[in-house]
Amino acid sequence: MNISHKLLSKNEHVLHSMHEHVKKIILNSIAGLIILAAIIAGIHFMPATAPWGQWIVLIVGIIALVIITLIPWLKWFTTTFTITNRRIITRRGIFNKTGHDIPLSRISNVAYERSLIDRIFGCGTLILETSADSPVTLKDIPNIEQVHVGLVDLLFSNDEHSFHSTLDE
Repeated sequence: MNISHKLLSKNEHVLHSMHEHVKKIILNSIAGLIILAAIIAGIHFMPATAPWGQWIVLIVGIIALVIITLIPWLKWFTTTFTITNRRIITRRGIFNKTGHDIPLSRISNVAYERSLIDRIFGCGTLILETSADSPVTLKDIPNIEQVHVGLVDLLFSNDEHSFHSTLDE
């Protein structure tokens, strides 16, 4: 999950790396299990007089599994947030990769939001205000409160060791 060290500049090192919270794919995973059960039931209860029907159930089921479960999982897996001692790096994409780097020196304010569901799962949205027109929002950050406190410590105290100790608690 860590970003490749060849993409880091001299004297830059990773402080924390994470994916979006797993809540992002829970419903897709449950839907995948239901589709899998439907495929098994469809094949089992298909009349023996229509063997081509089993193949249709299998093909439609596999297509549904790919669209509803596999693609969202791949999107989740390839979305990463990395905090280094110099910048915040976001990377997204399965085939077409997009990335955004925010130098820590450009961040003027750090805030977070948590809905009721976010509070249940222990995640939230990190809001970074920069000199740009609109703030940068990073959704579904796990352990949002610890990440927020660690990032504030890193930004405003210039002590990267406090970031590690905040996340270890």
